[in-house]
Amino acid sequence: MGYRAIVVDKQGDGIAVATRELSEADLPAGEVTIKVEWSSINYKDGLALSPTGRVIRSYPMVPGVDLAGTVLESADGRFAKGDKVVVTGYDVGVAHPGGFAELARIPADWVMPLPAGLTTKEAMALGTAGFTAALSVEALEHNGLRPDQGTVLVTGSTGGVGSTAVNMLAQLGYTVAGSTGKASEHDFLRALGATEILTREEVSAESNRPMEGERWAAAVDPVGGATTAYLIRSVKYGGGIALSGLTGGTAVPTTVFPFILRGVNLLGIDSVFCPLPKRQRVWARMGKDLKPKGLIESIAVETDLDGVATVCAEILQGKVKGRTLVRLGS
Repeated sequence: MGYRAIVVDKQGDGIAVATRELSEADLPAGEVTIKVEWSSINYKDGLALSPTGRVIRSYPMVPGVDLAGTVLESADGRFAKGDKVVVTGYDVGVAHPGGFAELARIPADWVMPLPAGLTTKEAMALGTAGFTAALSVEALEHNGLRPDQGTVLVTGSTGGVGSTAVNMLAQLGYTVAGSTGKASEHDFLRALGATEILTREEVSAESNRPMEGERWAAAVDPVGGATTAYLIRSVKYGGGIALSGLTGGTAVPTTVFPFILRGVNLLGIDSVFCPLPKRQRVWARMGKDLKPKGLIESIAVETDLDGVATVCAEILQGKVKGRTLVRLGS
């Protein structure tokens, strides 16, 4: 069985990216063979196609950290031919051939049945970014967040994690503010449910003060760097910051004062190796109360394998809003 896939390979000190025709013999080890219908493009995928990204751990590699489709063959009793499934995270797309292919073979422990309430297309419109947003919302809820406590700030709010988080929080009844460096996307954010919009400069400005006025009930932060430092200084007493990204940098200039005087909670969010029971619980919510309204219509756009490289370059430049789906099925 032949199939098309994007392959990233070493080329001198750089990399080469090409769409190739592969055969079933090129598939890796794994118990579940999947006809991929949809994938999606995340920031990590942009890094995978960048010569300086340094996320791919072995070459040649089929990138794509997300995929959803139909089981063709299974050597594991948990899955049968015809089952609809979703795969995100683990080593997919960085050390194990991933979702930018019409066919994938995946270890059974990494495969999850498609949650009720979602199609494979909707699952990939969410993908790793939406899963990260949902994990962030749940972490803040477990930290005690309630809608009556004030405004929740979502940083990087036009990106994949940010846009889905804005929508999820708004439909749960929270007052949501979004920060963005894209002045042209304010209408997009308001349509998702943001009632206040801040500039990137407002949430990343340096300060000599260890704490500022208590402004935010909580925050979803896929940005990191100076933005995280701002949030630590300005979140209300006992508030949580769900931190999942580093697009704004890895160093966080801060002090211990917000933690020991305000009880601020910095909540780390990992979607890659999230334990299966938690993964299943949160994905189930993503088909129910955390399923963004107008997911396909308002947040997602489509491309195909031939358009992946362009979008991956743009996502690293901050030019992509919402979610980009990769269409692989007919």
